[in-house]
Amino acid sequence: MNITKGSLETPPAGFPSDIARSERRTVVRYFVLAFLFTITAINYGDRATLGIARSSISADLGLSPVSMGYIFSAFGWAYVLNQVPGGWLLDRYGSIRVYGGSLLAWSLCTLAIAGTGHVPNSWAFPVLFLLWAGLGLVEAPAFPANSRITSSWFPTAERGLATSIFNSAQYVAVAFFAPLMGWVTQRLGWEYIFAMMGLLGVLLAILWLVTMRPPAKHPSVSNAELTYIREGGALVDIDDRTKQTKQKLTGKQIQFMLTDRTLLGVYGGQYCINVILYFFLTWFPSYLHQARGLSLTQTGFAASVPALCGLLGAIIGGAMSDRLLRSGRSASFARKAPFVIGMGLASTLCFCNFVQSPLVIVAIMSLAFFGKGVAAIGWAVISDIAPKEVPGLAAGIFNGIGNVAGIVTPIAIGYIVALTASYNGALLFVAVHCLIAILLYLFVVGKIRRLILPA
Repeated sequence: MNITKGSLETPPAGFPSDIARSERRTVVRYFVLAFLFTITAINYGDRATLGIARSSISADLGLSPVSMGYIFSAFGWAYVLNQVPGGWLLDRYGSIRVYGGSLLAWSLCTLAIAGTGHVPNSWAFPVLFLLWAGLGLVEAPAFPANSRITSSWFPTAERGLATSIFNSAQYVAVAFFAPLMGWVTQRLGWEYIFAMMGLLGVLLAILWLVTMRPPAKHPSVSNAELTYIREGGALVDIDDRTKQTKQKLTGKQIQFMLTDRTLLGVYGGQYCINVILYFFLTWFPSYLHQARGLSLTQTGFAASVPALCGLLGAIIGGAMSDRLLRSGRSASFARKAPFVIGMGLASTLCFCNFVQSPLVIVAIMSLAFFGKGVAAIGWAVISDIAPKEVPGLAAGIFNGIGNVAGIVTPIAIGYIVALTASYNGALLFVAVHCLIAILLYLFVVGKIRRLILPA
């Protein structure tokens, strides 16, 4: 069989083994990836509901922009606080059970939010704040679980694209759900979008818990595929309960996870890219509706265009990174190049301050979110560098620090809009974070390689 250079079939040195050559290789890992993609789309669809319904909820429940900013941030507070415990749960009990339980819990929480329209206005703020915080609390293990599962199912040379695909579900969620939720809100009322998303999540949680298994125990995985992903660098046994070793972290090892220069640079880069994400999920629909005069239905469709461009960028960025890696470039260059290029493009969203045409604004935002998609390589990086003993904990810290942006961004933009009666400062706030991210990856993040916990 001829194997062309740069093909996904190209193995690293000394690979594949005789077992892999003698048996047909299955591709179950891509079905698992499709499952992760679907769950992540539901995850981000749930997060986007409040942004789409903000204007209607504010009018019905008498909530000010600052109050809504604090409610938006409630998700971020709870999400961040539960990242490290969520990562520990994943390492302790495995991704399958924890992920399935998390999906079921956040779907039930979304269903509960549908009933907040029936509480008195004086109770609206605390009830909505607590429910939105509850959503963040139980969603916390989701992305560390995605990273952990991808690390166990995909060899290193396929991991950039795999992580970009599950991460790109955020754009698909907005592109698909935003127009639908805008239409449902305008026609039926905002309560229906929370009920719709909650029911979808409950059904998906049941399917996940019934069908999902670790690589070594999955009935459809051939020995050839298992050997291929194991010898290619996948941490195949991290979700196999019979092969896991229990290890208690020392204070020195925890300190390492919080002070290593490479980890700090990657954590900071994730925070900065999430500033763009949370602007998009929380205030971007209001920006189009209030500052640019689009109807709710128009806002949903207009928001879907940048989201689709972000999806395209994510696929291109992940494929570019893996292609560079397979062509012989270093892991540092292969992972950093898409990030730096993408964040440079993302910073162009501040140019919307100088134009008036809604069409041109959507075009600029589309370019910016295409760049954000290209730069969404951070989950591949943390999968590459996390110490093999604690991939869930490393992903939890990474996601926790990154999602501090979910606390800061909604509140900061809420105050900017309230104090200036304009979104111009909000766009500059986002663009500055794009430039900071570039500096972090160029001058703080060192060589990208698998880190080793100190003894």
